[in-house]
Amino acid sequence: MIVLKNFMEELVFDAVKDLSKELSVCTCEKCMLDVAAIALNDLPPKYVVTEKGKLYSKIETLKQQFEVDIITAVTKAIEKVNKNPQHEGVKGV
Repeated sequence: MIVLKNFMEELVFDAVKDLSKELSVCTCEKCMLDVAAIALNDLPPKYVVTEKGKLYSKIETLKQQFEVDIITAVTKAIEKVNKNPQHEGVKGV
């Protein structure tokens, strides 16, 4: 099956998982998705057409190319979400 995929989404979600372990951030689904959305809005999309099985081999190549930009965008997004979480009962972490 051939698919259209924005690789940047995969890379950002991986970075959100990794950095949320290192930085103080609420790890509820809402906060994690907010972090990803904010970071993705600051990064250029990287769309490719690929066969589904070849998808993950390309992710590593792109990850190396954009790693610093992704880490920077996700870190800024975590800081923003920490300052203003969008769910009730949480005042920050």
